[in-house]
Amino acid sequence: MGLEIVLATHNQHKVDEFQKILGERMPGLTVLAYDGPEPVEDGTSFEENAFIKARAAAAHTGRIALADDSGIAVDVMGGSPGIFSARWAGPGRGAQANLDLLLAQLGDIRDPHRTGHFHCTIALVVPEAAGGPHEYAAVGLWPGRIALEESGAHGFGYDPIFMPEGFEVSAAELAPEVKNSHSHRARAFAALIPELERISAAR
Repeated sequence: MGLEIVLATHNQHKVDEFQKILGERMPGLTVLAYDGPEPVEDGTSFEENAFIKARAAAAHTGRIALADDSGIAVDVMGGSPGIFSARWAGPGRGAQANLDLLLAQLGDIRDPHRTGHFHCTIALVVPEAAGGPHEYAAVGLWPGRIALEESGAHGFGYDPIFMPEGFEVSAAELAPEVKNSHSHRARAFAALIPELERISAAR
């Protein structure tokens, strides 16, 4: 019998992405979309917000649940935008406004002081109804630096201004398959899969 997991998102694109990545390593795993209410993400860290979403999905469905929370952290800014990455320029302003504001804030900062990283935390919650309780957090960090200007047409969010460590192009200039094998989310998945395999083997 395969393992079914609900992903705490209403975004079908993200469900498909998780299914593709996890399904390649675990052919019997099925990622299901979440149809319940969205909780208020009032945590103060990526891990807290990921667990808020995963716990809500697990409680609503009675199934094993996953949720992720991610963003960009700039060292000279004390780790900001961090958990506020998606709304850095204000509610509803969008990805381009967030990117433009971050570049403006770093306008007087030159290399080598523009270091930072992308952060992804994936929370796993196994409720009592599914054999728990059990919780696990997988973290992926993608180090690099913030470019002086944006470049590239691939990716989204802050990708056009993020220069990954080991590359001389932005994340938005990397081929999708290259980005997907190096990114913060890929690294979090790498840490998550052994735990999912352990849970699957125990069922």
